[in-house]
Amino acid sequence: MEKFNSLITNISHFHLNMLLVLGLALFGGTIGGRLFQKIKVPQVVGYILIGFLLGPSVIGVINAPMLQTLMPFSYFALGLIGFMIGGELNRETLKKYGKQFMIILLFEGLFAFVLVTLLIGGIGTLFFKDTKMVWSLALLLGAISSATAPAATTDVLWEYKAKGPLTTMVFGIVALDDVLAIILFAVASSVVTHLIGTSQNASFAAFFQPLYEIGGAFILGSVSGWVLVTIINHYQQKERMLVFLIGMVLFVLGFSMAVNVSMLLAAMTLGMIVANRLSAMSKQVFSIIQDFSPPIFILFFVMVGARLNLQAFTPIMSLVFVLYLLGRTGGKMVGAYWGAQISRAGTVVRKYLPLCLFSQAGVAIGLSLVAAQSLDKDMGNMVIVIITMTTFVVQLLGPPCVRYAVVKAKEAGKNITEEDIVRATSVRELMDTHYPLIHENTPAQEILEIFAQSPYTQYPVVDRQGKLSGVINIDGIKNSLLFEKANPLLLAADLKERFPHAVFLETSLWEAKNYMDNCRLGFLPVTDKEGVITGGFDRRMYKKFVTAKLLES
Repeated sequence: MEKFNSLITNISHFHLNMLLVLGLALFGGTIGGRLFQKIKVPQVVGYILIGFLLGPSVIGVINAPMLQTLMPFSYFALGLIGFMIGGELNRETLKKYGKQFMIILLFEGLFAFVLVTLLIGGIGTLFFKDTKMVWSLALLLGAISSATAPAATTDVLWEYKAKGPLTTMVFGIVALDDVLAIILFAVASSVVTHLIGTSQNASFAAFFQPLYEIGGAFILGSVSGWVLVTIINHYQQKERMLVFLIGMVLFVLGFSMAVNVSMLLAAMTLGMIVANRLSAMSKQVFSIIQDFSPPIFILFFVMVGARLNLQAFTPIMSLVFVLYLLGRTGGKMVGAYWGAQISRAGTVVRKYLPLCLFSQAGVAIGLSLVAAQSLDKDMGNMVIVIITMTTFVVQLLGPPCVRYAVVKAKEAGKNITEEDIVRATSVRELMDTHYPLIHENTPAQEILEIFAQSPYTQYPVVDRQGKLSGVINIDGIKNSLLFEKANPLLLAADLKERFPHAVFLETSLWEAKNYMDNCRLGFLPVTDKEGVITGGFDRRMYKKFVTAKLLES
C-alpha cells in the first residue's frame, strides 16, 4: 500500500521537462509532416502546425521560457540550412546566373520595401496622431519585409528533389536576400533615428553596422571554409567528416554571435567555400550533412509554429498585419516578375519565381527585435507581434506555393541521386533471367563451353530442386582443369565452391549493392521465397543501369 501511495504521489508531481518536450515535438512533427505529405502538402506545413498546437495558443506544452532556452538549437538549424544553401552556389552557377541573381534580388527586395512602407505609412496616419512614429514603424517594417527565409523554401526543394533554372534561381535569391534586408534595415534605421530625434552617433553606427556584419561574416566563413577543406582532404572517413563538419558549423555560428556578425551569411560562405574547393568530394560532404539534418529541421519548424501567440493580437495590430502581408506578398511577386523580365530570365523563372519567395523567419524576427529598440514600448511590441504572426502565416502559405511552382515548372523529381534510383528499384527489375545455371551433374567440358560462350566470370551451381548449392568461377576452372590435369569425367559437383550468398527478387538494388560491398562480391544469385534460383545479378548490370537512369534525369 505504501508503494502504491508513493507511486500516486510521484504521478501527481509529474511535470514536463525539456527532454519530454523535445520528444513530443519530434514525434508529433514527424507524424504531422507525414500526414500532410499524404495529401500532397509539403511536410514543413505539418511541422509548423504541430508546433502551433503544442505552443501557448493551444495546448501550451511548449511555452515562452522553453522557446528561449531552445534558441541555440534554432541557430544550429539555421546554420545547417545556411551551410547547405552555400553548397548550391558553385562557380558554374554564379557565372551563369550571377547577373540575373542581382537584378531579381534588387527588384523583389526593393518592391516589397517600398510597397510595405507606403501602405503602412499612408494608412497608418489615419489612425495614429504621431506621424513620425507611424512612418518610423513603416520604414522598419518595410526593410524587414525584404527578407526571405531560406529554411522552409529550400526544405520543399529538397523534399521534392527539384532541379532546373527555377530551383537554381530560388537558391541564389534566398541565399542573398538577407544581405539586402540587413542593408535596407540599416538605411531605414538611420532615417528613423532622425525622425524620432536619436543622436547622430546612433545614426552613424546604424549606417556602418551592416558593413561590419556582412564583411565580418564573409571573412569568418571564408577562413573557416579554408580550414575545413584542409582537414577533410586529410580525413576522408565518413564518421570523421561528419564530426568535423558539425564542429565547424557550430564554431562559425558561435564565433558569429561572439563578434556580432551575420550567422546565416557566415554559414552560407562556409558552405560556398567547401563546395568550390572540394569539387570532387562536395556531393559526398553535403550528403553527409543532409542525412544528419532531418530531426534538426523538424524540431526547428515545430519551434517556429510554437512561437505564435494569438493572445497578443489587437484590432490595430490586425490592420497593420494585413497591410504588411499584402504589401510584402504583392511587392515580392511584382518585383520578382519584373526583375526576371528585365534580366531576361527564362519563361519558367518569370512565371513561377514570384510564388517561391513568401517565406519569412529567422532574420526577419531578429531584425524585429532590433527595430523594437528604436520605437516606444507599444510600437516596439507591435513590430515583434506582427513579424511573428506574418512569419507563421507565410511559413504556412509559402511551402505549398513553392511545391506548386516546381511541379508546374516540371522541375520536381529531377535532382535524382544514385541512392534515390536504387532504393526505388528491386533486383527483379534488373536481374538477368537467362543467367546460365550449372547443374551439379554437368560435365567439365560443358562447363568450359558455358564460360566460353557467356560474358560472366562465375556461375551458380544448382541441385535437382533448382536451389543454390555453390558456384564455379573462372579461377576454379583454371586450377582444377588446366593446372591439375583433371579427369574429364569431373562434374560440377566436384568443381563447385561453397557460396552462402543470395538475394530475393524483391530486394532493393540499394540493399543488394550494400550486401555485395560488405561481402566483397561481384555477383549474386537471385532466388524466390523457396530458394529456387530465378536469375543472376552483378556489378556491371548495376553500373550500367544507374548510369542510364542518371543520364535520363
